[in-house]
Amino acid sequence: MKTVKEILSWILPIVIGILIALLVRQFWFGMVKVDGTSMAPNLQNNERVMLLKEVSIKHNTVIVFNAKGVDTNNPTVKNDTKYVKRVIGLPGDKIEYRNNGNVYVNGKYLSQGYITADQRKAGTLTLALKEADGVRLGTNQTFTVPKNKYFVLGDNRRNSNDSRYYGFVPKSKIDGVVKVVFWNSKAKLINSYSGSN
Repeated sequence: MKTVKEILSWILPIVIGILIALLVRQFWFGMVKVDGTSMAPNLQNNERVMLLKEVSIKHNTVIVFNAKGVDTNNPTVKNDTKYVKRVIGLPGDKIEYRNNGNVYVNGKYLSQGYITADQRKAGTLTLALKEADGVRLGTNQTFTVPKNKYFVLGDNRRNSNDSRYYGFVPKSKIDGVVKVVFWNSKAKLINSYSGSN
């Protein structure tokens, strides 16, 4: 009996610790690897970032979402394909991207200091494909983000497959918010503004 108590005394804390770790990972955070250059220069290809699942989404927040059913233009998207993008428009927001690359949300200027003026202008407004239904870019062109959906863009606007092409991201598809960026392979710490493909 004494031996059983001794074994339980060190097994029980381990089991409880594992269960707590699994619960925390399931409901509060996870790890995501950035795949591609669509969030450069702020997030790099193969960089690992932390995903917080129960965090409110604001303008300029970087999110991770399941692209299956969202990016219907890409036939290679699978059930586990995750995209990392920056939120520009929240549900109900009226968006105007002017020809100078500046964005106005509900009539107010939204800073995009995480990218250069050239990236804001040419990168955002020079499109490789037709705009998605409901999205209109350019001065005097406005659109409204639908209820329970988000308008998202990659920071590397010239090389980003985002809401300009596949439309709005439903809230139900969002896994969480990128908040913590770890040291990458070049040992350089990137201070994210709290996104790929």
